[in-house]
Amino acid sequence: MKVILLQDVKSVGKKGDIIDANDGYARNFLLPKKFAVEANGKNLNDLKLQNANQEKVAAEKLRDAKEFAKDLETKSVTVYIKAGEGGKAFGSVSSKEIVAAFKEQCGIELDKKKINLEEPLRNFGTYNVDIKLHPQVTGTLKIKVQEK
Repeated sequence: MKVILLQDVKSVGKKGDIIDANDGYARNFLLPKKFAVEANGKNLNDLKLQNANQEKVAAEKLRDAKEFAKDLETKSVTVYIKAGEGGKAFGSVSSKEIVAAFKEQCGIELDKKKINLEEPLRNFGTYNVDIKLHPQVTGTLKIKVQEK
């Protein structure tokens, strides 16, 4: 019996897969527990429409991420840290401070987990920091670390 999986089923398949299951397994387990529906014309058409809609949404998210990445290239954020004796930086700038400064200066919320910072910024100067906006898109933000 051909069925369309409505959710991931361990060792059977993923959501949206069309599988050929044994009649007893499909009738007694998959269908009653609403893990799958029978693969008839209406259900196959519904699956096709869902896949088309998901592809459209994914394409829009990718386009928005690319636009935001271009917008990030033009922006810069200034972060202030205290200076110790001899003009040496006292402390460091982490992704949390970058997110707070970006929200304050640009009014846009970022996720601190998306900022790719190998180590905190410990010196004054200008740095380019990568921000993961989408699995396929990475933007670059210019960070200026200045003395308070």
